Amino acid sequence: MKLETFFEKFDQFADAPGAVEKMRELVLRMATSGRIAEQNPADQPGSELLEEIFAVRDSLIKRGTAKNRVEGNPITAGDTIDLPSSWARCMISEVCDLQTGATPSRAEHSYFGGDTPWLVSGDINKGEITECDGRITKEGLENSNCKIIPVNSVLIALNGQGKTRATVAVLRIPAALNQSLVAMIPYSGERLLPEYIFWNLRGRYYAIRDITGQDQRRGLNMKLVGQLSLPIPPLAEQKRIVAKVDELMALCDRLETQQQERETRHAALARASLTRFADAPTPANLQFLFHKSYTIPPADLRKSILTLAVQGKLVPQDPNDEPAEELFEKIQTERAQQEATGAYKSAKSLPPIGESEVPFKLPVEWKWARLRSLVFTLGDGLHGTPEYSDGTDCYFINGNNLVDGRIVIKPHTKTVSLDEARKHRKPMTLSTVLVSINGTLGSVAFYNNENVILGKSACYFNLASLVDKQFVRRVIESPYFINYASDNATGTTIRNLGLKAMNHFPIPLPPLAEQRRIVAKVDQLMALVDALETQLATSRATAENLLNAVITELTKSSQSDRNPARGRKLNKPNLKLLS
Repeated sequence: MKLETFFEKFDQFADAPGAVEKMRELVLRMATSGRIAEQNPADQPGSELLEEIFAVRDSLIKRGTAKNRVEGNPITAGDTIDLPSSWARCMISEVCDLQTGATPSRAEHSYFGGDTPWLVSGDINKGEITECDGRITKEGLENSNCKIIPVNSVLIALNGQGKTRATVAVLRIPAALNQSLVAMIPYSGERLLPEYIFWNLRGRYYAIRDITGQDQRRGLNMKLVGQLSLPIPPLAEQKRIVAKVDELMALCDRLETQQQERETRHAALARASLTRFADAPTPANLQFLFHKSYTIPPADLRKSILTLAVQGKLVPQDPNDEPAEELFEKIQTERAQQEATGAYKSAKSLPPIGESEVPFKLPVEWKWARLRSLVFTLGDGLHGTPEYSDGTDCYFINGNNLVDGRIVIKPHTKTVSLDEARKHRKPMTLSTVLVSINGTLGSVAFYNNENVILGKSACYFNLASLVDKQFVRRVIESPYFINYASDNATGTTIRNLGLKAMNHFPIPLPPLAEQRRIVAKVDQLMALVDALETQLATSRATAENLLNAVITELTKSSQSDRNPARGRKLNKPNLKLLS
């Protein structure tokens, strides 16, 4: 594949993570290896050009206007590809005068706020520096190691937080520097273009950063910068490389803008579709949630489905259903019977649900009910640490073991002896629902006779038989409960939802038949979302694999495919598919 074809077929790779950034990296990789612009046998070879630069350098050093900083061995740092025969290699210090700067004394306020631009590492991220916020005075310049760096110098950041270290920029104004920057001033800007140096070093950004390892405190220094190797193409080819890279980078910028505009439009369409479905959850409006021309994030779909479910908007109400008020009375009768037999302790009376606690209006046949009024018992796990025993099949579980409706035993889950289990076992049954209430809030699982004891980061409650536990699960997983838990939890770093808040949680209670219809509809829609998520992941993986394969093909270092671009005008990619 030719480089032009790669850009023209960008729509095939657009869904790959970081597609445009990988395109930029590819352009720079090809530029640094002589594979982005044509070689011309008539061009003056890089070796002769290098000798001319050396002659200028020696003259400047002899006159005392430059200092010889050539020392050490070359550091390739990404410059490892076989070069065309017309190119040469040297170290940065052999072709550039290196200068750094300083920070005038902060104790002297008169040193700052003058007319002299003064650069710090944060300014380097602009790529081309035409202005800066920092200013020092003539006195600050004269009473520090600051120097005026000439226009068309190439700057590199020695250290800095995040991505700053090894970032490069071209200086377009005379300016002084602080000590976190090094200026590379070509001895002969007519023979070695600063823009070429800039693109070459930018293409080797990650490799240069790795010279001192990943520790941010171990920055670069002037000596290391001077030791960086630099390929030297013929001057005419330098100009062709710079022109081609500028052209392709501008194209990458346009593609990135197109993607951002598309994502903005699609996000607006997704929000509108979710709103439309929320206002009228009909089968016709459901189709808009799975529209082919845009993608709603699966997580947002799940939240919307659960929100509609708990608000009574997901399935139609049936006037033949037994009203929730009558269902609630039967539940209270069942609870009283269990308490009368001594199976469960009597619960304290619950306060009525106030209007301020009701976040949305329910259908006519629904009812608000506190969670404790729908269960026989509600409690949490062991406060403390049990005595662990290896080799048993009884596990000590916490909130992180509650996953998607199931108790999941993880490799680090500890075991306890049977005696320890009997001591701390809770009265759980097949009607028990488990909820995480410490750290991660709202994970749900059902007890299925597993041999487990609970830790304090999980609570349990045994539902009355006339409440569908799958419906309660969906309520707990919904944004409504998550918001309630967040509002009522204590702690900052680790959030904890107390048992009082769980007992008082207002549940929207539908008729039992509608609970079951809601559960069936939620399961159906969640299966669609799962399939969509798998499809999206497969699509992105396919695009990424294709992109990586094409990049590998384009960056093969075969001499026969040295010049794919050949200086031809690049056709624009098909941007229609990005809209």
